[in-house]
Amino acid sequence: MQGLILAAGMGKRLKDLTKNNTKCMVEVNGVTLIERALRQLDALSLNRIVLVVGYERQKLIDYINTLSIKTPIVYVENPIYNKTNNIYSLALAKKELSEDDTILLESDLIFEDAVLDELLNDPRETLALVDKYESWMDGTCVKISEDDTIEAFIPGKKFVFSDIKDYYKTVNIYKFSKHFSETHYVPFLDAYSKALGNNEYYEQVLRVITMLDDPEIKAKKLDGQLWYEIDDIQDLDIATSMFAPDDDEKLDAIQGRFGGYWRYPKLLDFCYLVNPYYPPQKLIDELKASFEKLLTQYPSGMRVNSLLAAKNFGIAQEQIVVGNGAAELIQCLMRKITGKVGFIRPTFDEYPNRYNKEQSVVFVPQNENLSYTADDLMEFFGKTDIENLVLINPDNPTGNYITKKDVLRLVQWSAKQNIRLILDESFVDFADELDSTLLDKELLNNNSHLVVVKSISKSYGVPGIRLGIIASGNTEMISDMKKEVAIWNINSFGEFYLQIKEKYSKDYTAGLVKLREARRKFVDDLNSVGKLRVIPSQANYVTAEILGGMSARELTKKLLIDHSIFIKDLSAKIKMDGRQFVRIAVRDERDNDRLISALKEIFGVL
Repeated sequence: MQGLILAAGMGKRLKDLTKNNTKCMVEVNGVTLIERALRQLDALSLNRIVLVVGYERQKLIDYINTLSIKTPIVYVENPIYNKTNNIYSLALAKKELSEDDTILLESDLIFEDAVLDELLNDPRETLALVDKYESWMDGTCVKISEDDTIEAFIPGKKFVFSDIKDYYKTVNIYKFSKHFSETHYVPFLDAYSKALGNNEYYEQVLRVITMLDDPEIKAKKLDGQLWYEIDDIQDLDIATSMFAPDDDEKLDAIQGRFGGYWRYPKLLDFCYLVNPYYPPQKLIDELKASFEKLLTQYPSGMRVNSLLAAKNFGIAQEQIVVGNGAAELIQCLMRKITGKVGFIRPTFDEYPNRYNKEQSVVFVPQNENLSYTADDLMEFFGKTDIENLVLINPDNPTGNYITKKDVLRLVQWSAKQNIRLILDESFVDFADELDSTLLDKELLNNNSHLVVVKSISKSYGVPGIRLGIIASGNTEMISDMKKEVAIWNINSFGEFYLQIKEKYSKDYTAGLVKLREARRKFVDDLNSVGKLRVIPSQANYVTAEILGGMSARELTKKLLIDHSIFIKDLSAKIKMDGRQFVRIAVRDERDNDRLISALKEIFGVL
């Protein structure tokens, strides 16, 4: 068997990185793509490796000569690499292709060894490696039958997004038998090139071959093995974290992204917090139906969007400001307030991180659950000279909850103390207590010192839309905030969501019921693992103490590396005599069960 790598292209989308180097010489974590691929093939004891070169040909060859690859390397030159596509590069190597069984791959790929193992350990002689289509993928897809027959090749220009559930992406790694190359691929390659020219892709030849009664080639489905195609600098950035040479480096790189995990193959995100039971499919379909208008037309300005938000939450337009996520408004709010601010730790860091530490007064509950009551807060902060108090209810990460009756006592107490009370109720809808919000027109009017913050992204499961609100009876402050944020600070998708949200209120209520049920079962299942102590929570997440000596970082790393599950390591947030805590989101039952199974495996629980 031989290897054949197509490496003639220029890689223009990588811009400066390929200005003087071919695409396959781009480095991922200090190792070039071509070195990685050659060493992977070299480990297979192949007869030879055929390399089709073009752009910066001599520089590439000179570089490869420094790598001490044991397998003989044969070079085939494409002199018109800048005028042709890869069908021409492969046609130039058709003689070599017909001389042996071949592993064919493109040079802009990075993949773990297990990808090649899947191909080589399959007894079928001719295979196209494919993976279930995900939204980060680009390029040719296929449809396959239950027996792995390739029913259709779907090039990009014929891609139908409504059919993506049936699509598999070609990985651009193939195993061709010598017989297949001689009798099928090379003859059709010659014919196709003569008929349609050299500015095509070699996959088009496979598309024609699959129409035969006996095409010989079958699809080989991957099952979680890692690979990535690098076309631009964003792909390179993703690949750098995916293929970090050290598990700790990989964990740090992924933790530092703060979202965008839909671009990571098969990664299950238990770190970032959303509502798994909302929005309903009908709401999503309504957004889709208006997608073109929302994409191509301007959103309304702040005045109209404040009116929409006020209608949704039953308060006055003058009492509310809408933000590009709550984070935008929190930043604006923390710039406006003055004087000392009371914080509870651990908490959502966006508030204390936005304020002067010298002007911050911190209360840390002294019990194993990090729990606190309204009375605890009044007793502690009543002895200080704070002018503002930030309360997140339920708190993040502990899920600690103060009932509405007691929060109202805090409102009365803070008014007497001349303290502005900033209440973040982004997670309050998940509490077992119903109607626990303080978003009420009269309550706000009668308590101008009260500021209520709510992240719509978290409660309503639409973080990609980026919506949040701040409401207060202090209409002068609200007016000032509206002037400070941009007039078009939310996009048309966010505006349209606010426009249609009320129609789905029953679905939202039903989703909250499901979430509460899922949380109860999830907590029981986590406790059954035996190595975790779950802190009571009224949010869509729980904090758990790890028992038995494993660190939070180690557990987070094991889940990520071995199970592609991402949780929140709380080591930086909670420092209690070396005790270790993690935060875990509540997802739907299927995802929760997958996490429980992984935890039992890690802790050796039968």
